[in-house]
Amino acid sequence: MEIPLYVRKVATVLHKNGYQAWIVGGSIRDLLIGKTAYDYDIATDARPEKVITIVKRTIPTGIKHGTVTVLTDKNNIEVTTFRSDGKYSDARRPDSVRYSTSIQEDLSRRDFTINGIAYNPINDKLIDPYEGREDIDAKLIRTIGDPVERFSEDGLRPFRACRFASQLGFSIEENTFSAISECLDTASLVSAERIRDEFIKIIRSEKPSTGIELLRESGLLNIFLPELLEGLNVKQNKYHRYDIYYHNLYSCNAAVPDYQIRLAALFHDIGKYYAKQEVEHGKSCKKSVFYNHEIIGAAITRKIMRQLKFSNNDIKFITHLIRNHMFHYTNQWTDGAVRRFIRKVGFENIDALFELRKADRIGNGLKQGESNSVRKLKERINKVIEEENAITVKDLAVNGYDIMKEFSIKPGPIIGKILNKLLEEILDDPSKNSKATLLSIAREVFSM
Repeated sequence: MEIPLYVRKVATVLHKNGYQAWIVGGSIRDLLIGKTAYDYDIATDARPEKVITIVKRTIPTGIKHGTVTVLTDKNNIEVTTFRSDGKYSDARRPDSVRYSTSIQEDLSRRDFTINGIAYNPINDKLIDPYEGREDIDAKLIRTIGDPVERFSEDGLRPFRACRFASQLGFSIEENTFSAISECLDTASLVSAERIRDEFIKIIRSEKPSTGIELLRESGLLNIFLPELLEGLNVKQNKYHRYDIYYHNLYSCNAAVPDYQIRLAALFHDIGKYYAKQEVEHGKSCKKSVFYNHEIIGAAITRKIMRQLKFSNNDIKFITHLIRNHMFHYTNQWTDGAVRRFIRKVGFENIDALFELRKADRIGNGLKQGESNSVRKLKERINKVIEEENAITVKDLAVNGYDIMKEFSIKPGPIIGKILNKLLEEILDDPSKNSKATLLSIAREVFSM
């Protein structure tokens, strides 16, 4: 197998000191599938303290469970001693481990057959005791041993099963999938951070809806994202082919492969369930409306993302896109209106917002690509930017210090009030953006 030299070197050092060195886990799986492998793990019969003494540059990252990280010039490699696991009282990590001298015993504790394959780069030997290669060929996710037992040991494994299926385009074997619903109590004990990390990997996969649907059908989605399920079977209006839930899923699929924009697409209409109203439409007809669903949706998304321990930057950016995705551009917009739009959205966020709108449009199931109105708005924005007109307070020809000096005042709310009034003037008429003109306008505001 095509194993990088830096990995072979570590294996060779272990071998020369009388120890086994087997490459295990996702790297072997990916190589057998035909994908590029990046992260390499080595399993060995050398105890952690021996690894530290015979291999240069190590960090005892998980020494309690037999893992030492070897630092190389290329990438880091985790070297773990063969082991069998004790009981899992916290539904995540074994309470204790027992070191072993058998690679077969070490493979028996792993989660899925496709991850239970080992390769020895020294003698070019591959072992596959659980027929993982056959499952790779069949594109199946199957647990090693009894699936209920595997999932009861580690509550993250059901999430990983859905994630692998989404990433690899595989199916989950019938008994393995059925076992997930029997182990939801264990899965519910997994930390929000670990669930978040698996969820992001699903969102980054080629077709996120595959993994999300598996999460829904198995009951896992209800554990950490019940708000998304509220839109299931909730019909929209004639402009949408799908209900709210599937519209969100297909919008996520349609978004560019950026996890922030895809999350914004997945959550962009999550507020519709709570905003839906039936209003009179003609003499004997009603229609569904969703007033302010973007405001409600941004608030719900903020709550969800905080619970899942997303970063403040992720929360701020994604909720900002959701809150602003319902803009309606027409040819009647003045240049001032375009400038106010840029100011409201933030120039740095405009491309992402337009990507969200395109995904939203495709996700309704009736249209494709970017709308003409968005294309025209882009042209208007480019024109305004090329003219270098003021968009934010920072672009004004005066600043807070100029205001304080002109009126002999100290810092306070009045400074911001004056600067924002000056910006409103400039958004409508950029020609006023000179120091003399702005100070003249400021005198009028200050005297009010």
